[in-house]
Amino acid sequence: MASEKLPNRWGIALAAVLMQICLGAVYGWSVFKKPLMGTEHWAETSVQLNFTLAIFFLGVGTIIGGLWQDKAGPRKVAATAGIIYGIGYMLSGVAASQHSLDLLYIGYGVLTGIGMGMGYICPVATLVKWFPDMRGLMTGVAVCGYGFGAAIMSPVAAWEIIKYGIAPTFWTLGIIYLVVVFAAAQFYANPPQGWRPAGWEPRTAVAKAAGTYDFTVGEALGTWQFYLLFALLFLNVSAGIMIISQASPMAQEMVGMSVLQAAGMVGLISLCNGLGRVFWAFVSDHIGRARVYFLLFLIQVIVFFMLPRIHDLTVFSLSFALIGLCYGGGFGTMPSFTADFFGAKAMGGIYGIILLAWGLAAIPSPIMIAHIHQSLGKYGPAVNVITIVMLCSLVLPLIARRPSREKAGLAGTPIPAHR
Repeated sequence: MASEKLPNRWGIALAAVLMQICLGAVYGWSVFKKPLMGTEHWAETSVQLNFTLAIFFLGVGTIIGGLWQDKAGPRKVAATAGIIYGIGYMLSGVAASQHSLDLLYIGYGVLTGIGMGMGYICPVATLVKWFPDMRGLMTGVAVCGYGFGAAIMSPVAAWEIIKYGIAPTFWTLGIIYLVVVFAAAQFYANPPQGWRPAGWEPRTAVAKAAGTYDFTVGEALGTWQFYLLFALLFLNVSAGIMIISQASPMAQEMVGMSVLQAAGMVGLISLCNGLGRVFWAFVSDHIGRARVYFLLFLIQVIVFFMLPRIHDLTVFSLSFALIGLCYGGGFGTMPSFTADFFGAKAMGGIYGIILLAWGLAAIPSPIMIAHIHQSLGKYGPAVNVITIVMLCSLVLPLIARRPSREKAGLAGTPIPAHR
């Protein structure tokens, strides 16, 4: 296919960022939490379950969307994701107007989560194919939009809730997200198999170390490296989301921040979450994906060890910023890590399953810190637990090795060297 007939890869990248901004609104759930508790008199744990369900079903959605897009292409899957995602928000509006918590679980928890997961995997798997020359950076750019989503949505949603109410806000967001995600999906397309930018050849050590064989999903699942990447993402998400789930009350209790200052900590983590996805992905193009994960874990060991012992507001804020950067960095680096190990052809299915680690990680550590705080009345012991976990996890990036097709006994041919 002639290069002039190919879609503009930078247009696809822009569409990916816009789409991820819409999908990343899930991290702004707290803007709905207190209004729902106040108007419906639902228990905090019952309302918060919507967020947990959304993240869990995101993992389900990434598997569905990833496997489907490997067969049907990203456009159809992303468009369907936008419809499901928008309907989930609109059904949440119906649930709020009907005072139905169960319907809210279905709308926000299940449908929004599945639509979000199906949509999240599409731009990531697509850009890996279009940007072999900037694999880490561009997948980081794609997912950085997700990190910024809550920061953009939260103030708008908070204003509309105050002015018009909860149900109309859900409806407004649902319509906007459906239209924007559906429109962005129309820009998606995969390049021809084996495509490379004109004149580009892998020259850096990281690019040369990437695999030259495209694993199928089944072949990838047969390697220990797949489960290593799954564990790396699971551990990094568990550490970060534990703090994200309790950021405001932790700031108020541990260093005496006001409610307004503590709310700023939530925004700070969101901002650094987005920035970390681009920064660490870019760094991984130069020093390697495994080394980035080692640094992410090492930084968190130091920060979590110090956190219960910090009493200065500025230092505490810096600690939260570092946690946000590391949390986002794990997401920014893992797509290129996966593509380096298993190739780009079945990226949707392989990475879609790896992203199930995200949904699973959203359950244990937030429950652990809430339980320990409820039992002991302080956050320090829970932070100490995650410090030990991250310290033990440092060995995992050190043993990361690209899977060998020959050693795994796999059949197949390498992807063509000529482009």
